[in-house]
Amino acid sequence: MEKFRMLFQHFQSSSESVMNGICLLLAAVTVKLYSSFDFNCPCLARYNTLYGLGLLLTPPLALFLCGLLANRQSVVMVEEWRRPVGQRTKDPGIIRYMCSSVLQRALAAPLIWILLALLDGKCFVCAFSSSVDPEKFLDFANMTPSQVQLFLAKVPCKEDELVRDSPARKAVSRYLRCLSQAIGWSITLLLIIVAFLARCLRPCFDQTVFLQRRYWSNYVDLEQKLFDETCCEHARDFAHRCVLHFFASMQSEMRARGLRRDTAGRRPEPPLMPNGPDGLDGDGGSKAHLRAVSSREQVDRLLSTWYSSKPPLDLVASPGLRAGGLSHRAATVALGTRLPQHTDV
Repeated sequence: MEKFRMLFQHFQSSSESVMNGICLLLAAVTVKLYSSFDFNCPCLARYNTLYGLGLLLTPPLALFLCGLLANRQSVVMVEEWRRPVGQRTKDPGIIRYMCSSVLQRALAAPLIWILLALLDGKCFVCAFSSSVDPEKFLDFANMTPSQVQLFLAKVPCKEDELVRDSPARKAVSRYLRCLSQAIGWSITLLLIIVAFLARCLRPCFDQTVFLQRRYWSNYVDLEQKLFDETCCEHARDFAHRCVLHFFASMQSEMRARGLRRDTAGRRPEPPLMPNGPDGLDGDGGSKAHLRAVSSREQVDRLLSTWYSSKPPLDLVASPGLRAGGLSHRAATVALGTRLPQHTDV
């Protein structure tokens, strides 16, 4: 389970290569799903449009949400947008850059589904067969309006006895398929033109702002990951300290009540807790960040301080970094102080 969690966190990283791989995987899954999907139009005037548009738009919405869930940066973007300002100002440009990056990757699979559906034409024929103008076709001249509507609703079902081997059905179906494919190819051409212009015109603008937005968006993501890792390590050390404190107090209580008797010829057992200057740490100061944290209220205060007023991005103004170095593993946490910012990005 631990390996699966680490693998999932790796795929949720902000690395562009990993996220691009996830986008390609979702695109391949989209093509596979559409090719294996059995499309059956209800061929009823009331439900054709609902069914056709539902299959055209509902799977892309589901794929879009899957793309947002797979991208860890979407959650980081919302947290950065909603967090209090505190001692660190918020840059709207970073949020816009992260939003643009998330949307570009999340929209890849939905667009592929829509383009495949339009180029295939089945959903479009089912959705709009009842909306065709009968005056464009000469075969409907001898039919009443009710017969025309019933015939148009049966157009997607070529096996139906009413429209089987009917030239009018083939004409309507061909017309709607051509219209659907024209829309699909137009959207494809438009997307290619937009991507071409974005690629060609990008070097024409100042790259300084782009590099800054990219750097700080990666920083926010990595800072959150390092903070979570440090919190897990701190919680493990604090739990170890609480357990040792419990057994030390039980040992003292047993001595006070005279319940501890040494057997004959056996030396007294050494105390569970060392009485050194490090107190309950007992490891020569390797857990120095726990010396000033001795209660749940202090931990809650530190955590609330981190989210309510994050430290400014100024290494000179952070005295904790001079003592603990640049590694987030040696962070010193004291009562009433903020957790040091992580800089090993």
